[in-house]
Amino acid sequence: MNVFGLDIGGSGIKGAPVNTKTGKLTGGRIRVPTPRAGRPDDVVATAVKVISRAKWDGPVGVGFPGVVKEGVIHTAANVDKSFIGFDLGERLRQELGSPVQIVNDADAAGLAEIRWGAGVGVEGVVLMLTLGTGIGTALFIGGKLVPNTELGHIELHGGDAEAYASDRARKVANLSWNDWSARLVEYLRKMEDLLWPDLIIIGGGVSKRSEKFLPQIKTRTEIVPAEMLNAAGIAGAALAYVPEASVPPEPPAATLHQRSQK
Repeated sequence: MNVFGLDIGGSGIKGAPVNTKTGKLTGGRIRVPTPRAGRPDDVVATAVKVISRAKWDGPVGVGFPGVVKEGVIHTAANVDKSFIGFDLGERLRQELGSPVQIVNDADAAGLAEIRWGAGVGVEGVVLMLTLGTGIGTALFIGGKLVPNTELGHIELHGGDAEAYASDRARKVANLSWNDWSARLVEYLRKMEDLLWPDLIIIGGGVSKRSEKFLPQIKTRTEIVPAEMLNAAGIAGAALAYVPEASVPPEPPAATLHQRSQK
């Protein structure tokens, strides 16, 4: 089944049609800058523009940076506060005339990694982190998503963890990779103490430069970079539209064996 995956971010809104069996983008990836004001009407208009440019007429899955319940946005840490209480799902359905499913953006990326990427074949507790403007989190137990965890907002040094350890925090403070790694380790150890995960997957734009910081990360949990990279948010958003597809298939025995040897 093909579904259009749309990833709404603080700096860009990007999307492409996705084959929900393989996770492959079946058309060109389109990106339009997120409107500076970032209000719901502006974001909806830009989302429609992305889908129109793709000449897409069909189901749409959307990843959004906030808590999402039945298409309604409940938090807005890194977007305009006017999104709180906004029924994004219904509004997009009206604008597009197509079925739409909304999901938290980190959950979308996590679904893609569990289905096709670094989380394939991993049993137990898996924590996916998307490090960018903030810290997005997706938590999986036995391959099933616990939605809307928002663990980037736990308290760390008297404030939100993402204000201390996100990639944006690294850039704002002009930190070296080593200094930022030390901050990230503090956050990761908090996650370990709270959740005791079996695997942590590092995603977001910074995952493309994992060689700069992962060698400095020392934790008891295995930590790996995401494998889906820029396609994760788009592919996972599309996957969220197909509930039965978001349940990971039984992986080959070799995959389980290889992971157990790490």
